[in-house]
Amino acid sequence: MIWLNQAATTFPKPRCVLDAHAAALSAPPEGQFRSADTRNGNGLDRCRENLGRLMGISAVDRIFFASGATDATNALVNGLPLAEKRVLATQTEHNSVLRPLMNLTDRVGSVEIVPCDPLGRVDPADAARMLSRPAAALFVNHCSNVTGMVQDIPALMEIAHRHGALLVLDASQSAGCLPVDADVWSVDALIFTGHKALFGPQGTGGYYVRPGVPIRPFRFGGTGRNSRQLTYDNGDYEYEVGTQNAPGIAALNAGVEYVLERGVNAIHAKERGLMKALYEGLASVPGVTLYGDHARCHGPLLSFNIHGLTPSDVAYILSGSCGITVRAGHHCSPLVHAAMGTSERGTVRVSVSDLNTQADIAALIAAVREISSSMEAAT
Repeated sequence: MIWLNQAATTFPKPRCVLDAHAAALSAPPEGQFRSADTRNGNGLDRCRENLGRLMGISAVDRIFFASGATDATNALVNGLPLAEKRVLATQTEHNSVLRPLMNLTDRVGSVEIVPCDPLGRVDPADAARMLSRPAAALFVNHCSNVTGMVQDIPALMEIAHRHGALLVLDASQSAGCLPVDADVWSVDALIFTGHKALFGPQGTGGYYVRPGVPIRPFRFGGTGRNSRQLTYDNGDYEYEVGTQNAPGIAALNAGVEYVLERGVNAIHAKERGLMKALYEGLASVPGVTLYGDHARCHGPLLSFNIHGLTPSDVAYILSGSCGITVRAGHHCSPLVHAAMGTSERGTVRVSVSDLNTQADIAALIAAVREISSSMEAAT
């Protein structure tokens, strides 16, 4: 199987990730606590420190673990001061952001959408125009999981702060494969998931909240500290309650260390090479419509369609006849398809990781060429 659905979850995982997960599950708990990972210090804190190195976060104690990006977004929407206030989100957002905003109506006053162009680019001028009216926050997807467009975060951050709004960055599709520098960009809050470009297991991820930005937890429970205290009268909240996914976080830490050792710039350069070959190869196939532009969309993914076939048909043929896994549909980002003109059926999405090869890309291009040729012959 050739796995070109890396934007959904990375596969295969580096060996160090598998070994770290197995070791954490196999080791007995140390002392009176639950975790098996206490012999060399707190494993969760080691992962926080490495995530801080990777994403340019100095206040690593403000990185909190969650089950993934969806859980992290719910924590932010529930906890940030958004109640009865206007909130903006871009047209490129994933449903992990859109649905919490749209459904937690008791936590958010109103939600308005900042438009994007057919490539998925958000024009900072549009954000500035919409922020001219008071808004509490602007949610921005760093890298579109449909087109691969990477937003100009420093420009959007300057506009948001100039108008008194928080900027919440969704780095789910970028952390680990694109440079992220939260401190330099003055990010107010950041969402990440562990199982994509960080190479961790599913069920890991979290969020970061800049010091000074108030947030109230929406879950309460056991933490193993100060067990006699039942309320947080002084607002000194604890954000990671209950039993943490210690084996998953140990594996996530191994994935983050893999990325740090490889270097994000080296990973980005390799993936840019894969994407260049993919764009050029698919562009040469008759009957293929490409969405996005390699010169402007710098994320490790793209979308396409083949004339006369639905995206689900193409994905089915690639999987069943060619052993190539891609993804078909709207990719949990319905609004961007309106800008692309693909709302009815969606697209076929191809996404790569550091562990894919040029041979994988060549195999996909050859398969798409054969499918398109078969369609032309049939007509």
